[in-house]
Amino acid sequence: MTMHWFDLTPIDDSYFETADFVYTYGMDLRAGADEVWRGLTGAGPLSWCRLLTDVHYTSPAPHGPATTRVAKVAGGVMQLREQFFVWDEEQRRHAFYVEQANVPLFRSFAEDYRVQSTPTGSRFVWTFAFTPRPGFGPAVRLGLPVNKALFASFVRDTRRHFGAVN
Repeated sequence: MTMHWFDLTPIDDSYFETADFVYTYGMDLRAGADEVWRGLTGAGPLSWCRLLTDVHYTSPAPHGPATTRVAKVAGGVMQLREQFFVWDEEQRRHAFYVEQANVPLFRSFAEDYRVQSTPTGSRFVWTFAFTPRPGFGPAVRLGLPVNKALFASFVRDTRRHFGAVN
């Protein structure tokens, strides 16, 4: 069976301030910043997140801006083709937007990851931003509790994996 893909609108860094919906989660973790960064950028990124069935790069290493990746959520119910537009090894930050999704809910969707060293380990700030596709605003609004639960599960799994300070 052939999957249909829906194109999303490319965005830039300003999108995290202008998207219709923006959710930011800050986590103080026991693991050091280098360890967390390796977990986010290595061969199996986000493998500890139970609801992310498969996340893998489709671009060869070394990774940087223009790197592509595919993510499958909840057993592949939602699949995303992602492209990074920020990848800064020194600052331990990367951000991507979704180029295509197998569900037509979003006009645009992006995530931003920032990792900083702290005296007790690291601080990881994970931001999700999205705008519904025209006509899907009511469906997206009805689904906000599901999105919040999904994002919260990613945060719980990340804290469990790297050890939460608080």
